Amino acid sequence: MSIAIHSARFPWALLALSALVAGCARAPQPVHYFAEGKPEKLSDWHLVEARSGRLVANVDVIPYDLNTPLFSDYAHKFRTVWMPKGTAAKYDAEGAFDFPVGTVLTKTFFYPQPTNISGDAKAVARTYDVSRDFAKDAGAEALDLSKVRLIETRLLVRREKGWEAIPYVWNAAQTEAELARTGDAIPLELVDDHGAQEAFTYVVPNENQCAGCHVTNVKAKQIEPLGPRARHLNRDYAYASGKENQLAHWTRKGYLSGVPAADVPRDADWHDASAPLDARARAYLDVNCSHCHSPTGPANTTALDLRSAATDLRRLGLCKPPVAAGRGTGDRLFDIVPGKPDDSILLYRVTSNEPGVMMPEMGRNTTHKEGVELIRDWIAATSGNCDA
Repeated sequence: MSIAIHSARFPWALLALSALVAGCARAPQPVHYFAEGKPEKLSDWHLVEARSGRLVANVDVIPYDLNTPLFSDYAHKFRTVWMPKGTAAKYDAEGAFDFPVGTVLTKTFFYPQPTNISGDAKAVARTYDVSRDFAKDAGAEALDLSKVRLIETRLLVRREKGWEAIPYVWNAAQTEAELARTGDAIPLELVDDHGAQEAFTYVVPNENQCAGCHVTNVKAKQIEPLGPRARHLNRDYAYASGKENQLAHWTRKGYLSGVPAADVPRDADWHDASAPLDARARAYLDVNCSHCHSPTGPANTTALDLRSAATDLRRLGLCKPPVAAGRGTGDRLFDIVPGKPDDSILLYRVTSNEPGVMMPEMGRNTTHKEGVELIRDWIAATSGNCDA
């Protein structure tokens, strides 16, 4: 049996029903924090969801960005943070913030749609232009799904026992992302502004592979966030309400405590040609390499320290011979030979795509051409003599 409401006889009922539907549309469900388990759908969390042609963050889910992001096969990224009401992260000048239990970080990897090719399901744009990514009148808080292709969303969830990584892959309809415990491999083609194409396979890491980058302390053997650190977050963000420094915004929203009034570190934007070359290169090496190459990282036995705050030039690689010889050296003698990029192991490894040679070891299947040129220019401008 069905009951129909006739507008002529019961106009008040129709108005009430319309108001109810509109009210539901205006009030999304609150964030659902799962203290354990791995929901099958990203939407179960109510953190970021595809709605009305947009990828939107829920109420109190704050988007953020980094001064210099990790290179991931030219993918763009939409990052968010959420914490339970009444809790806040504790500021740290160098390392990861001390996030409260219940914190969830999301990172959605996506590509802009190419403007010079249509009808190719594999084609994605190879561009640094982010102006087309976001929906109008939303600042940088909602992606326009008519102009971008969502690939995956990774969650880092702070539970009682520590951080846990949970990967989700978006479906072809761009309506839902589903749990991908074993990862995924997605054939794509990068298309530049001139229509040149480069085929590659975008790899979604499985749950265990996330530890390859996120375990930054080999003694603790626990994963932790890499991006949300003071030197990466100390920049403005285009919120829908206007631009504001991210650390100040987090503090004002009650998500961060203990930020000092001065002397907050800030890494350069590697892509900002107006910034000093040394600052740009050091920021690039920090975000792409220092999670392993630091005094506590998995590659600490190499004695290479690529943190932006490191001051020991020898440990930075200048005239430093490799700890272990092998094909990863490309028959070169030193990590960095001042003034001679082509003689430097560092440039050789960041240029290569060959397993066992390439650096970083995971997270990319293409060469970051602009990043390679940055490191080349930096080494070429570095003074010194390894023969001295």
